Amino acid sequence: MKLFIYEHCPFCVKARMIFGLKNLPVELVVMLNDDEETPKKLIGQKMAPILMKEDGSCMPESLDIVAFVDKSDGEPLLTGRPNPAISDWLRHVNSYLNKLLLPRIATASFAEFATPEARRYFTEKKEASVGSFDELRQHSAGFIKNINDDLRKLDKLIVKPNAVNGELSLDDIHLFPVLRSLTLVAGVDYPSRVADYRDNMAKQTQINLLSSVAA
Repeated sequence: MKLFIYEHCPFCVKARMIFGLKNLPVELVVMLNDDEETPKKLIGQKMAPILMKEDGSCMPESLDIVAFVDKSDGEPLLTGRPNPAISDWLRHVNSYLNKLLLPRIATASFAEFATPEARRYFTEKKEASVGSFDELRQHSAGFIKNINDDLRKLDKLIVKPNAVNGELSLDDIHLFPVLRSLTLVAGVDYPSRVADYRDNMAKQTQINLLSSVAA
C-alpha cells in the first residue's frame, strides 16, 4: 500500500500511526504542497492523506484510513474507550495551536516544501486563513505560555506512556500528532508524563519527532 502525505500534516500522522502500531509496511509518498494534480487524479480533490490500496483504489480521510487498516487483519488495536476530557483538552488547544505552529511549519525543511513555489503556496494559503506569519511570531511568547499551562493539565490525564487512557484508542490517534507537532516549537516545557507518552508513542508508531528542527 502507498500513503500520500505531507510530513508536517497532523492528519497524515494519524494515518501513519496505525501502520506503525500494527507494524505493517507502507510506502510513504510525500507530495509537494503545490501539487494539486496528484491528489485530484487520485480522489478528485486536493487533500492528504490518501491511501492507495493493494488493488489501486484510493481512500481519503485520516480516520477512515485508520479504521480500514486497523480492522484489515481482523485484530483491531484501537479498542480502548475514549476519555471526554482528552477531547475537551484537544478542542481547547486546537483553538489557538495553528497560530503557533503554522509560521514555523512554513520555514521548516519538510519534503513538501522542496521547491520555493511549494513553500510559497503553503504560506499564502495559510496566511489567508490565520493572518500574517510575521505578526503571529510576535505573539509566540503568549502562545507558548498557554501551551505550557495546558500541557500541565494534560499531564494529569495520562494513564500510561503507551496509551493515554491505559488501552490504545482513538484518543491516541488524535493526541500524539498534536504533541509531535509541538516538538517543532522551541521553548515548550513538557511535564514528565507528557514527555514519556510522546516519546513512547513516537517509538510505537515509528514516526519521527521534530525536535531537531525546532524554532
